[in-house]
Order: sequence, then structure tokens, then C-alpha cells
Amino acid sequence: MQIEPLFSVVVIFYNAERFLRDAIDSVLGQTEESWELLLVDDGSTDSSASIAREWADRIPEKVHYLQHPDSRNHGMSATRNLGIRNSRGQWIAFLDADDLWLPIKLAEQKALVSSHTETGLLYGSPLYWFSWSSELSKFRDCHPGISVPPDTLVPPPNLMLLNHPLGEGPAPCPSDLIVRKGVVDRVGGFEESFSGIYQMYEDQAFLAKIYLTTPVFVSGRCWTRYRQSLSACTLATRDSGAYLEVRRFFLDYLERYLRAQSSRGQGTIDPLIWRALERARWPYRHPHLSKITGLCRRGLRRLRRSLPRLHARVRS
Repeated sequence: MQIEPLFSVVVIFYNAERFLRDAIDSVLGQTEESWELLLVDDGSTDSSASIAREWADRIPEKVHYLQHPDSRNHGMSATRNLGIRNSRGQWIAFLDADDLWLPIKLAEQKALVSSHTETGLLYGSPLYWFSWSSELSKFRDCHPGISVPPDTLVPPPNLMLLNHPLGEGPAPCPSDLIVRKGVVDRVGGFEESFSGIYQMYEDQAFLAKIYLTTPVFVSGRCWTRYRQSLSACTLATRDSGAYLEVRRFFLDYLERYLRAQSSRGQGTIDPLIWRALERARWPYRHPHLSKITGLCRRGLRRLRRSLPRLHARVRS
């Protein structure tokens, strides 16, 4: 009789031969043993598919290789959903192919959700990992922090207002998350329209749906090394000049989703969320005024920085 795993670890990859073995090793090295590993290929053309198949053949009772029926690239959200559909665990844990877990990640997260049974999603404070590459030596490894006190169970929809992209707090790292399978099924998984350049916000669309309805446990512990790269999706989108377009795509999606939830009688949306969304959309609805406002704000910041020097000159 096959025992159902507690965790289904979904690792999506696309041409990730450089890092995939390390990501797999970090799952194999977990002190918690109740897991299955789903290696989901998004149409790779390098040797990463061979690496995944090698491990699936070596440990077939624990490791499984998946690919899209047409073997083509479908994007991160569709590939995550393929892994989710084939998962058997009570909890879904995501790990991107270029990130790493510390050995105690799943064990400590298991203990926390066992103590806080209302939790639907859990994350911690990952290490933003620059030191893996000499090209990034001007940056220091860091923890971006969290938007609430450590080890807090946050009721819905508070994190929608506290975390990026509507709030000021940092967004969770996808590789740090664990989510109840029932919660993932209820919200419909990841939004597959967030493909191409819009993948930059694919995790935010998923998280927004969860923030609205699900208690989230936020820990201050570090379990994940979040590899930073000059070719990462976020940096590539910013460098291409497409960031504003991508952010607008997300905000349009979020407004449609909130209105649909309201019309279906899924509960009243907190007015503070509508206000936060309106603030985020304001620069797009008033582009010329937003540009002028931005110039004024930058001018005020420069003036504040120069005031101490001017004061010193007057006194001298």
C-alpha cells in the first residue's frame, strides 16, 4: 500500500542544467522524509530533462518527471499547474530550479503548521543570495525582512494591503512557500494568462487570491537561498522597459478578479483594498499628472538632502 506524502515538492524548470542538480540535492537532503518530488519540464532543450529523468529512474517511488503533452514551453504558471494536478501531498511546496533549501525547511514548516492548524499558506524570510556569483560581488547577501512581526498568523485579507505589489512590504519568495492542496484547488491554481513578459507577476496573481480568503503564517526564519541573477525575470523585465506594462497587466487582472468575486457573492471586498488598488492604478489613469507629481517629489527629495549643506554654509 502506497503511503501518501505530506509534501508535494513542485520544481519547474526550463533549460536549467546549470543549477537543477543542486536544487534536487537540497530536496533529497531534507530531514523531513514525507515528500514526493515532481520535476516538471517546461520544454527544455538542454540537458536538464536528462538530469530530471535520471533522478526519476533512480528513485521512482519519490521522484517523478513530468512534461507538457506537446513537450513545448508553456510558461511558469501552466507548468506549476501541471505539477499541482499530479501532486498527492496535503501541502504543495514550490522550489524554482535555481534556488536551494536548507535541510530543515520542510521539518520546521511541518512543525509550525501542526501548531497553527488554521494556516493555509506559510512562508519565511529567505536569503537573497548574491554571493554565489563573482559577477554580483558588489551586492551583499541580505534578508529583505517581512511585513509583520515574526511568527504571526495573519488573517485575510491583511497581507493584500501589507505586501507588494499593493503594500510596502516585500513579496514572499515562491521557493519559500508551502500551501495547502485544498487551498490551491479552491483558488484555481496559478493564472496561466501570466505568460511571456507577464511572468514577472505570476506568483503575485496566485498569492492575491490566497490573501483574500486564507490565514497565512509568516515566520522570521530563513529556509531558502533565493539565487539572484542579472538574467532573472524581474531584472530582465525592468531592463527591457516593460515593467510598467507588466504591472498594469497585473492591476487590470486584480480589478477583474475582485469584481468577479463580489458579483459571485464570495464576500464583501474590504474597502481598503479598493483604495489601495485605486492608488496603484492612479498613475496609469493620469499619466501626465503622475509625471509632474513624480518630478515634484524628486525635486523635494533633492531639496531635503541639500538643506543641511545649505544650513552649514550659512552658519559658516
